[in-house]
Amino acid sequence: MSSSEPVAPPEEVPHTNGTSPPKPTILLIHGLWMTGLCWEHWITFFATHGYTAIAPSWPGFGDRTPAEIRADPKALEGLTIHAVVNHYVKIIETLPSPPIIMGHSFGGLFVQILLSHGYGVAGVGISPAQPSGVLALKLSTVKAGFGVLGNPFTYNKAVPFSESQFHYAFGNALGKAESKVLWERYSVPAAAHILWQGALGAFGGGDGAVDWKKADRAPLLLIAGTNDHVVPREVVEAEKKKYHGKAVVELKIFEGRTHGIVNQEGWEEVAGFALEWVKEKANM
Repeated sequence: MSSSEPVAPPEEVPHTNGTSPPKPTILLIHGLWMTGLCWEHWITFFATHGYTAIAPSWPGFGDRTPAEIRADPKALEGLTIHAVVNHYVKIIETLPSPPIIMGHSFGGLFVQILLSHGYGVAGVGISPAQPSGVLALKLSTVKAGFGVLGNPFTYNKAVPFSESQFHYAFGNALGKAESKVLWERYSVPAAAHILWQGALGAFGGGDGAVDWKKADRAPLLLIAGTNDHVVPREVVEAEKKKYHGKAVVELKIFEGRTHGIVNQEGWEEVAGFALEWVKEKANM
């Protein structure tokens, strides 16, 4: 299947003795400064609800730990939005049926791109980076990404992400010691080219574009937190306003949540809401 062709609807699964069809896989996509490890608790949570969830990291990351990637981040150099999205397309096409796709930060942008190309039965973008053409910028976003965007020579680099930067971007609801624990377990340098693509895409076009009018797009839920420094709620609200047409697009705002929403205390509420929303909207 090419990225420009919509996915075919899943075939009916024959039932015997009243058994239910298999549940779709949940594909979890991480964002900038993270690896698939950030979803470890969500995978367990979804398993308790009878779903298989997978969280493969971006291309080039392999099975390396965040500490190993911090020590050798070369794989992040020159990585593009197109390359990451294509990586997940190939994974989706190995699955027995179209998955539920959930993503955080840039992963939330990738969810929107994938749904625009017809992939998935439903999508959830959590604190999602904005698609091309969304001109919504907050000072906190500039500060969070200044380590990359403040230096044009970082364009194709892997840029380190310090403990203090992580504390501002992800751990601003935590003390420095608590934030450091999460930084050590989850954080990796930035694939700077992707962040530059996201910033420049505000003016339209490029790899971060989505089809705002797609009538047969799978249901999409956008989630925002009121204390998010990286993707403030105003940015997510601006994304929501760009969508129009018959396809379902809804917004949920969680009070007090930061950009570390997928690991922040109370993450279970977010995961549970997302799952119940998908089950309702996708008629599962």
